[in-house]
Amino acid sequence: MTTLTICPTGYYSPNYNKYNKLIPRAFPSSSSTYLIFNRSFESTALTSTSPLSLRCFSSPYPDMDGGVGPTLYPLHRCKTLHLVRHAQGIHNVDGDKNFKAYMTPEYFDAHLTQLGWKQVENLRKHVHETGLVKRIDLVIASPLLRTLQTAVGVFGGEGYEDRMDVVPLMVANAGNSGRAAISSLNCPPVIAVELCREHLGVHPCDKRRNISDYQFLFPAVDFSLVESDEDVWWKANVRETREEVAARGLKFMNCCYTVEFSTRGCMILLIGNHVKEQLVPATMEITILWLWTRKEKEIAIVTHSGFLFHTLTTFGNDCHPSVKTEICKHFANCELRSMVIVDRSMTGSDTSTTNYPGNIPSRLDLPSGVAHKKLEKEETSSND
Repeated sequence: MTTLTICPTGYYSPNYNKYNKLIPRAFPSSSSTYLIFNRSFESTALTSTSPLSLRCFSSPYPDMDGGVGPTLYPLHRCKTLHLVRHAQGIHNVDGDKNFKAYMTPEYFDAHLTQLGWKQVENLRKHVHETGLVKRIDLVIASPLLRTLQTAVGVFGGEGYEDRMDVVPLMVANAGNSGRAAISSLNCPPVIAVELCREHLGVHPCDKRRNISDYQFLFPAVDFSLVESDEDVWWKANVRETREEVAARGLKFMNCCYTVEFSTRGCMILLIGNHVKEQLVPATMEITILWLWTRKEKEIAIVTHSGFLFHTLTTFGNDCHPSVKTEICKHFANCELRSMVIVDRSMTGSDTSTTNYPGNIPSRLDLPSGVAHKKLEKEETSSND
């Protein structure tokens, strides 16, 4: 099983109007690059501008070094996740005042309010001013209208021009938004992933429409990972428990997709940049660790308040309480927080793009400690 570590590196919150650094500090050596995490709270203010990232996760495997002090991880075994809660939806306006309002049928698959679109514009301005949008390789969005609108509004391309060879990320007036179409050019790809949906069941605002409807509204968004056109996850009379939401969140963080084959045949797997052909028997379930076999290193995830809170609450149990609070406190509408997630297994065993082997041109290059031991051994042998 993949062992994950998560830690905050920065955030943007429209409620406090703070613009914080989002770049995790990498510490290069002559041959390898690492991230250093401070799991304690010593010499670290409760802001995202600290030069140390904060490593926080209770793992089933004990740390080799023990304790909660600074820990090193190879950079190529880390991914940066930029977590975003959707902007204000029509259900939030009344729901924030009266929780029972979330039961209103008119809020089915709630779309953004005009205030929500202003929040999207402000976050979009932020990710462009900080250069974050240029670093993000992939955007993952929950397949609901408000998250899709937020994702394409924040990370999509500039003004769309109608042309035959390029489809828009969002068509004009999608979801009665009154907004112009959004271009799919010069922006990261957007993929819909069902696992990061909001707390499922009972509330109509959390029920999605058919994927075929979304495909018309968001033509350039990739919905291929959503298995059913209709919403078979949402139940009118059954609400997910908090524990079930958290379990689904951890499954999302591990990004395991199980594919069932009912007939014998040949399957082509794309693992990172490598293509692998594999024969499958008559009935077989294959779990694909999707996130860690992708090449993208910086990923934005646009999702929901309840999903984020219950998922992130499972992290940070080996940290200072203030650090855990920083990780799992509730998100404001259109808030962005950046985290580094670490794979301590060999699941994402891709090669580093920054490490340099050294000794080029090559020569005899024994480290001083090794040379000293070799000399001691030679002297001992000559004395015998």
